[in-house]
Formats: sequence, structure tokens, C-alpha cells
Amino acid sequence: MSTTRRTFLATGAALGGSVILPFTAKAAAHGGNTFEVDGGQIVVHPVNHASVVLETPIGVIYADPVGDASQYADFPEPDMIFITHEHGDHYNAETIQAVSKAATQLVTNIAVYDMLPPDLQMKAQQAANGESVDVSGLMVEAVPAYNITEGRLDFHPQGRDNGYVFEIGGRRIYISGDTEGTPEMRALEDIYLAFVSMNLPFTMAADQAADAVSEFAPTYVYPYHYRGRDGGTQDPEEFASLMAETDAETEVRIGDWYEPGEV
Repeated sequence: MSTTRRTFLATGAALGGSVILPFTAKAAAHGGNTFEVDGGQIVVHPVNHASVVLETPIGVIYADPVGDASQYADFPEPDMIFITHEHGDHYNAETIQAVSKAATQLVTNIAVYDMLPPDLQMKAQQAANGESVDVSGLMVEAVPAYNITEGRLDFHPQGRDNGYVFEIGGRRIYISGDTEGTPEMRALEDIYLAFVSMNLPFTMAADQAADAVSEFAPTYVYPYHYRGRDGGTQDPEEFASLMAETDAETEVRIGDWYEPGEV
């Protein structure tokens, strides 16, 4: 199991043209992991909780950016922003407006699309569960994200929220959003890099997450969104240990999603 690096990779114009450059103390504290794909690299930057920045050969992707815009000051501006659902730890219009550039394109679930202010809605596409949208040639599939355990069903009802799957450089990436280990998650195929939520009472426990992830067996997985309520915070190290006990050849990456003491 690998932990996050303390440096970022600055990608050159051509494959193999990368050099290691230091970023600010804030960015370095969050770390980054680099994954080779056709045509370049994907660099993963955990920001906080459910927010992540991906630098890719086809552009910069922000997933569920929320919070103070200063958190994103050290990252390149987004070419695309993916929003999974409307909860405040996943969607904040003011943050999106602050971090976006003129050409930034958004993909949202239907509920968030209806909430967007006009300036953002003009740049957005909505995707219902199971639909795919074309974002400048990148096909983005909306994977159903919902609760399946009695007592949690009202948090994320079936049919409303999205996870996303998309392919960059021949590698399929999955961002779960808030969900449990649904049949749709378990049925995913050929996932190279996954981000999977786990917390209680809102999503699922570490053992449930490990059980679901071992079934679709991505090459790499980041547990994220693991701060919970009333003792429901999950331990990513426990998740990694549980994954090691399965037959899945999945490498767990632990990202710096929270400041020390935040969870």
C-alpha cells in the first residue's frame, strides 16, 4: 500500500517530459499521486472530504469542489467540474463560480442542474442515472449513487444522485459520490482508478466498502468522504487492511483528505 507523495508532478508537453517541482506548503501537505496513462499522466490532488482535483492529459477536472476558494489557489483552473449531488459537502455555487474560468464546463445530476444560477447553468450539462454526456469529446457516464440500507434510504434516495465513470488515456476512472455498495457499483468493469465514499450514517462502513470494491476490483482505489457523524467516521487504514484480505488485486491509496485532528 502506498501513501500520498509530498510533491506534485508538473507534466511536460510530451510523455516522459515530467519533472518534480515543489509547490506551496499547503499544496504539499495534501500530497499527490501520479498515474501513467496513454498520452501522459493523471495527477490526483485530494483537497478535502469529497473534493478532489485531477490533472489529466485532456484537462483539469474538479470533482465536487466546495469550501473556501483559497483551497484551490495552488491548482490549475478547471476545464471541467463534476457535481454528484446537492448536499453542501458536494455542491456550492459560490465556490464553483470562484474557481471556474470562462470556458469551464460542468456536469451535474438533474437536481443540481435545476439549482444552478443562470451563469453556471449556461455552462452545464445534466445527466440522469445511466445517461452519458459528451464534454469536449470526453464521454462521462452517470452511475447511480444511492443508499440501500434500511434507515439510510432518505440520505441518498435511488434515482437522484450520480457517481461518474469516464475514460482518459485508455484508463477508466470512477468517482462514487455518496453511495453504498449498490449493484451498479459492483457491476463496474475495467476500472483503473476509483474514489469510494465511506462514512456513517450517510454512506457505508469500511467493511461494506471493502466488500463492494473487491467485487469490481479497480487497480487503485482511494477511500474518501470518510468523516461521519456520531462516531460514524471510518478508518481508511482499516479499509486497506480489509482490502488486503480479499482476492482483489487492488492497491489502496490513502490521501490527505483532512487536516490533522479534523476527523
